[in-house]
Amino acid sequence: MTTALTAVAGVNVPDTKLAREATELVRDTTSELIYHHSRRVYFWGSLQGRNRDLSFDPELLYIGAMFHDLGLSERFHGSGRRFEVDSADEARRFLTAHGAPEDGVRRVWTAIALHTTPGIPEFMEPEVALVTAGVEYDVLGIGYGDVGDADREAVVALHPRPDFKTRILQAFTEGIRSKPETTFGNVKADVLAHYVPGFERGDFVRTIQDSPWSE
Repeated sequence: MTTALTAVAGVNVPDTKLAREATELVRDTTSELIYHHSRRVYFWGSLQGRNRDLSFDPELLYIGAMFHDLGLSERFHGSGRRFEVDSADEARRFLTAHGAPEDGVRRVWTAIALHTTPGIPEFMEPEVALVTAGVEYDVLGIGYGDVGDADREAVVALHPRPDFKTRILQAFTEGIRSKPETTFGNVKADVLAHYVPGFERGDFVRTIQDSPWSE
């Protein structure tokens, strides 16, 4: 059973050793921008879960939300992998080190790895669906009206978002500009197309046409 460490908009942040250590890790290794964004993602995901009458594990949702953008950090710029996978792997290492059950580790890994792949997470386990729902709410405004004004204002008062649109796009750009090949077929190609001169996005049709197959 969890108790409330922070409660806002009727949503409690799990007061567990796992959640507290995840909070400390993210605060110590990311920017204030990413920290506040990640916390908001948890609140938005929880509120959308309530709206959709989904039964979910708040602790798993919290870990997924807190770790989902960790892979944008400088230490992963040379990984050669999608930042989502770097983020998911960090969450898996953290959970495994704390003895989390395998199914919970899998759900969190999947939630993070798929959070920029629209059209799939919503049909998966609630924790997977709600990490994406929280991200889409905070970054894209999808489902904006699903959360009441008072609840929205309460979350933003706790975790402000000054100039968020500009700053999160900068964070995305810096997090992936050194590995542009990882944006092939996903939404982050749009970021580099806007902000990195000379970037050429991959072309799926051309890739098929130029493959070594004769026909």
